[in-house]
Amino acid sequence: MHPAVRRFLKYASVGFSTFALDLALLYSLVEFFSVEHILAAGLAFSLAVSINYVLSRRYVFKGTLREVKTGYVNFIGIASAGLLMVTSGMYVMTYVLSYDYLVARIIVAIVTGFWNYLMNLYVNFKVAGKHQG
Repeated sequence: MHPAVRRFLKYASVGFSTFALDLALLYSLVEFFSVEHILAAGLAFSLAVSINYVLSRRYVFKGTLREVKTGYVNFIGIASAGLLMVTSGMYVMTYVLSYDYLVARIIVAIVTGFWNYLMNLYVNFKVAGKHQG
Protein backbone atom coordinates (compact mmCIF):
# COMPACT_ATOMS: atom_id res chain seq x y z
CA MET A 1 0.00 0.00 0.00
CA HIS A 2 1.31 3.45 -0.88
CA PRO A 3 2.55 5.35 2.22
CA ALA A 4 0.31 8.35 1.48
CA VAL A 5 -2.74 6.07 1.45
CA ARG A 6 -1.57 4.43 4.67
CA ARG A 7 -1.19 7.86 6.30
CA PHE A 8 -4.69 8.89 5.20
CA LEU A 9 -6.16 5.63 6.56
CA LYS A 10 -4.42 6.24 9.88
CA TYR A 11 -5.80 9.77 9.92
CA ALA A 12 -9.28 8.46 9.09
CA SER A 13 -9.02 5.94 11.94
CA VAL A 14 -7.95 8.58 14.45
CA GLY A 15 -10.57 10.95 13.06
CA PHE A 16 -13.35 8.38 13.27
CA SER A 17 -12.45 7.58 16.88
CA THR A 18 -12.35 11.19 17.98
CA PHE A 19 -15.49 11.94 15.97
CA ALA A 20 -17.29 9.15 17.84
CA LEU A 21 -16.25 10.91 21.06
CA ASP A 22 -17.43 14.21 19.55
CA LEU A 23 -20.87 12.74 18.78
CA ALA A 24 -21.17 11.13 22.22
CA LEU A 25 -20.32 14.44 23.89
CA LEU A 26 -22.72 16.33 21.63
CA TYR A 27 -25.54 13.92 22.39
CA SER A 28 -24.81 13.97 26.14
CA LEU A 29 -24.63 17.75 26.33
CA VAL A 30 -27.89 18.19 24.42
CA GLU A 31 -29.94 15.34 25.85
CA PHE A 32 -28.72 15.17 29.47
CA PHE A 33 -27.56 18.72 30.18
CA SER A 34 -29.94 20.69 27.90
CA VAL A 35 -27.13 22.60 26.21
CA GLU A 36 -28.25 24.26 22.98
CA HIS A 37 -27.09 22.04 20.09
CA ILE A 38 -24.93 24.64 18.28
CA LEU A 39 -23.02 25.45 21.48
CA ALA A 40 -22.80 21.75 22.36
CA ALA A 41 -21.39 20.99 18.89
CA GLY A 42 -18.70 23.63 19.37
CA LEU A 43 -17.76 22.36 22.83
CA ALA A 44 -17.67 18.72 21.76
CA PHE A 45 -15.63 19.55 18.66
CA SER A 46 -13.11 21.57 20.68
CA LEU A 47 -12.43 18.74 23.12
CA ALA A 48 -12.34 16.04 20.46
CA VAL A 49 -9.97 18.04 18.25
CA SER A 50 -7.47 18.40 21.11
CA ILE A 51 -7.43 14.64 21.58
CA ASN A 52 -7.16 14.27 17.82
CA TYR A 53 -4.00 16.42 17.86
CA VAL A 54 -2.23 14.17 20.34
CA LEU A 55 -3.15 11.01 18.45
CA SER A 56 -2.44 12.51 15.02
CA ARG A 57 0.96 13.78 16.04
CA ARG A 58 1.93 10.42 17.49
CA TYR A 59 0.45 8.03 14.92
CA VAL A 60 -0.33 9.89 11.69
CA PHE A 61 2.11 12.71 11.13
CA LYS A 62 5.28 11.03 12.34
CA GLY A 63 8.37 12.66 10.94
CA THR A 64 7.30 16.23 11.53
CA LEU A 65 10.07 18.51 12.72
CA ARG A 66 7.59 20.96 14.22
CA GLU A 67 7.79 21.35 18.01
CA VAL A 68 4.79 20.08 19.97
CA LYS A 69 3.78 23.52 21.28
CA THR A 70 4.08 25.21 17.88
CA GLY A 71 2.28 22.31 16.21
CA TYR A 72 -0.55 22.51 18.74
CA VAL A 73 -0.96 26.26 18.24
CA ASN A 74 -1.10 25.73 14.46
CA PHE A 75 -3.45 22.77 14.93
CA ILE A 76 -5.80 24.91 17.03
CA GLY A 77 -5.68 27.65 14.40
CA ILE A 78 -6.72 25.16 11.74
CA ALA A 79 -9.29 23.68 14.11
CA SER A 80 -10.72 27.17 14.72
CA ALA A 81 -11.58 27.39 11.05
CA GLY A 82 -13.06 23.89 11.43
CA LEU A 83 -15.04 25.11 14.45
CA LEU A 84 -16.48 27.92 12.35
CA MET A 85 -17.42 25.33 9.70
CA VAL A 86 -19.03 23.10 12.34
CA THR A 87 -21.11 25.79 14.02
CA SER A 88 -22.18 27.58 10.85
CA GLY A 89 -22.84 24.28 9.09
CA MET A 90 -24.87 23.06 12.05
CA TYR A 91 -26.85 26.30 12.06
CA VAL A 92 -27.71 26.03 8.36
CA MET A 93 -28.41 22.30 8.48
CA THR A 94 -30.65 22.46 11.58
CA TYR A 95 -32.33 25.87 11.49
CA VAL A 96 -32.55 26.48 7.75
CA LEU A 97 -32.80 22.95 6.32
CA SER A 98 -34.44 21.34 9.41
CA TYR A 99 -32.08 18.35 9.69
CA ASP A 100 -31.78 16.50 12.99
CA TYR A 101 -28.75 17.84 14.88
CA LEU A 102 -26.92 14.49 14.89
CA VAL A 103 -27.47 13.95 11.16
CA ALA A 104 -26.33 17.51 10.51
CA ARG A 105 -23.19 16.99 12.61
CA ILE A 106 -22.27 13.86 10.63
CA ILE A 107 -22.68 15.67 7.31
CA VAL A 108 -20.68 18.67 8.51
CA ALA A 109 -17.95 16.32 9.81
CA ILE A 110 -17.22 15.05 6.32
CA VAL A 111 -16.31 18.54 5.11
CA THR A 112 -14.36 19.54 8.21
CA GLY A 113 -12.54 16.21 8.33
CA PHE A 114 -11.07 16.68 4.87
CA TRP A 115 -10.29 20.33 5.63
CA ASN A 116 -8.40 19.41 8.82
CA TYR A 117 -6.47 16.59 7.15
CA LEU A 118 -5.30 18.65 4.19
CA MET A 119 -4.38 21.68 6.27
CA ASN A 120 -2.42 19.59 8.76
CA LEU A 121 -0.73 17.55 6.05
CA TYR A 122 0.44 20.51 4.00
CA VAL A 123 0.56 23.44 6.42
CA ASN A 124 1.00 22.35 10.01
CA PHE A 125 3.03 19.15 10.09
CA LYS A 126 4.42 19.69 6.57
CA VAL A 127 4.87 15.99 5.93
CA ALA A 128 3.22 15.78 2.51
CA GLY A 129 5.52 13.73 0.32
CA LYS A 130 7.48 12.46 3.32
CA HIS A 131 6.37 8.93 3.92
CA GLN A 132 6.91 7.81 7.49
CA GLY A 133 4.94 4.56 7.82
